[in-house]
Amino acid sequence: MLYQIKAYLNFILKSTNQHGVHSPFVYHLVTKCFYDKTNYEAYKSIHNHKKQLLKNKTQLIVTDLGAGSNLTKQQERRVSEIAKNAGTTLKRAELLYRLVAYFKPNAVLELGTSLGIATHAISLANPEARITTIEGCPNISNFTKANFEKHSLKNIHLITGNFNDAIEKLKPNPYDLVFFDGNHTKEATLHYFETLLQKAHNDSVFIFDDIYWSKAMTNAWETIKKHPQVTVSIDTFYWGIVFFRKEQLKEHFVIRV
Repeated sequence: MLYQIKAYLNFILKSTNQHGVHSPFVYHLVTKCFYDKTNYEAYKSIHNHKKQLLKNKTQLIVTDLGAGSNLTKQQERRVSEIAKNAGTTLKRAELLYRLVAYFKPNAVLELGTSLGIATHAISLANPEARITTIEGCPNISNFTKANFEKHSLKNIHLITGNFNDAIEKLKPNPYDLVFFDGNHTKEATLHYFETLLQKAHNDSVFIFDDIYWSKAMTNAWETIKKHPQVTVSIDTFYWGIVFFRKEQLKEHFVIRV
C-alpha cells in the first residue's frame, strides 16, 4: 500500500490533461473518450449489476492462480466481499464502456473475468463484439456465467482454466482489444503480453490493469511500453494502455482521468 501511495504522488506530479497532449490521435481519445461526461443509459445497468453483487452473500471457495488479493488470503469468500475488494470499480467500468464504444472492437479478449463487471461493460458498449473472457477459478466462473445469462449478455464466451493453457487453445484470430486483468505478477504479465502480441494488429488496443499493484508490476509496465512494437503508451495510474499504430511516433503520455 505504501508503494502505491508513493507511486500515485509521483503520478500526480507527472500527469497532465488534454492540454499537454500534442498527438492528434491521443488528444482526440482524451477529449472524446476519457473526458466524455455523457451519462450513458448503460451505466445504470452496470451500476445495478455491481449493486446486486455487493448485496450477494453467496459463499464461494476461491482458487487464486495469480498474485491473489492484497486484502485477504481467505479461500472462502462472499460474493459481496469479492465485488468490494476485487471487482472492477464503477469508474473503471464506465471508462472501459467508453473505450469500447469509441474503438468499436469486434474481437475482444479479457484475462480475468472475476464477477464480470468489466465484461458486462464491454458487452453493453458493443453488443456486436465477440468477447472471450478467461477465469481461473471454477467457482467464480460458474457463478459469473449464470449471472451473464441472468442479464441476457449473449455475446460472451467464458472459458474456465489456467491462462497459459487457455491462451494456447485460442483460435489463431487477431484481437482488436485485450484487457489484462488477471495474474498481477511481472513474469506472468510479460508472458501474456509477448504471447498475445502475435494476435495484435496495427489498430489493436492492449489495456493492463493495476500497473502500480507492486514494484514488479510497474517494472513489467516499463518493459511493455518500451517494446519496439509499441508506439503509443498511456499511463492513467490504474491502467496502462498501449497501441501498435505504425503511423504514430513512439510517445508516452501520463494522463489524469
